[in-house]
Amino acid sequence: MTAKLLRMASPDTHHITTPAQLAQLFGAVGEASVRKEVPHVHPHYRAMIEASPFAVLATSGPGGLDASPRGDAAGFVVVENPTTLLLPERRGNNRVDSLHNLVTDPRVALLFLIPGVGETLRVNGRAVISVEPALLQRFVVNGQPPRCVLVVTVETVYFQCARALQRSGLWEAVPSDRPAKVPTPGTILSALTDAAIDAQQYDSELPARQRDTLY
Repeated sequence: MTAKLLRMASPDTHHITTPAQLAQLFGAVGEASVRKEVPHVHPHYRAMIEASPFAVLATSGPGGLDASPRGDAAGFVVVENPTTLLLPERRGNNRVDSLHNLVTDPRVALLFLIPGVGETLRVNGRAVISVEPALLQRFVVNGQPPRCVLVVTVETVYFQCARALQRSGLWEAVPSDRPAKVPTPGTILSALTDAAIDAQQYDSELPARQRDTLY
């Protein structure tokens, strides 16, 4: 019994649970890693945001955490001024998990990616959801305004080094077709609905549906 209890308890001895343990594990933060963080959008950071066609938006709310993709033509997130970003909310699946979180907790984090660039840009701040008509009109694409615009008040900005993207090979050549081991949306939905959704029909209709509802 004692040996069994020891086996059950032993993993806890390998858990990091305090800032002091983290400091001992990773060591001191380098000067560059500290000084690259600023409370505003520096002109060089603005250039990165304006070159980015893709970002991940992270939020927190009563239902938990959410991280979801945002993408459009490069520069779709507008730097209104050094402490304000504007992020249009386009059509999606209408779950609006991020927006549900924001109505109760304004904290946001954004991770900007730029194709071919190893460094990413991280922005932390607070956001409000705006449906001001004049603001929506600024983001009309193909005659369609966004559903709303997130007005983000910037608190911290810094770039992330390229190691993660270098290790992942994210910007290396991609296959011309879908990797065989990656299931299609229809395949996933069919499995999760006990075939109530037909995989083949869903996948065949999806490209046109996405194209027609892109904005």
